Amino acid sequence: MANRAEFVTGREAIAAFLSAKWRRELDYRLIKELWAFSDTRIDVRFAYEWHDDSGNWFRSFGNENWEFDGSGLMWKRYACINDLPSRTDDRCFQWTLGRRPDDHPGLGELGL
Repeated sequence: MANRAEFVTGREAIAAFLSAKWRRELDYRLIKELWAFSDTRIDVRFAYEWHDDSGNWFRSFGNENWEFDGSGLMWKRYACINDLPSRTDDRCFQWTLGRRPDDHPGLGELGL
């Protein structure tokens, strides 16, 4: 299992980071669930499955804490993300690429 240790600041750096991530993490399927919230902060837990260009599958999971400024833009984000290699047989997120279907089980229902 690997923990991530990348810190990015500013819109341009964030766009570059996400572009590289999306080139590396293929056939990405994500489930996020709201954990807690207040006036300007939310906490979500998440898991997503993806594979690299060699066909190796992974499940990444963790928590994110977001804080928003007065105009509603995120101005702070803290995340703990762990990447776990997985077998194709262990995949839980089996929908066609795109939005997760409304009837697909959530994280709790999947035991994640």
